[in-house]
Amino acid sequence: MAGRIVLVDSATAMTLAQILPILLLTFAVELRRTQRHRGLSRFRLGAFFIVFGLIETTLVLSIDGAFYPFQWFDILSALIIFAFLWLIFLLSLSDPALESDDEP
Repeated sequence: MAGRIVLVDSATAMTLAQILPILLLTFAVELRRTQRHRGLSRFRLGAFFIVFGLIETTLVLSIDGAFYPFQWFDILSALIIFAFLWLIFLLSLSDPALESDDEP
């Protein structure tokens, strides 16, 4: 048991790791729908995504019952999470291309 760090029990970590990404996607959709993303600075939105990524990574690492020690696939999962969050961040800030009526 020495050297083992437990932040949250595995059932709670698994549940939150499944629910939080759905909430993030809902947040991103609502930002786009209400066009509030235009009023937020890139820094504030980026900071939110980084904090969210750290929380989600902590939960994913805790699913097996301990935050530390972790397995190599846990680190790979964390990198995948940050890659998808980076894509969602970029997409949430981009505006769709406007189509002109001139083109067929």
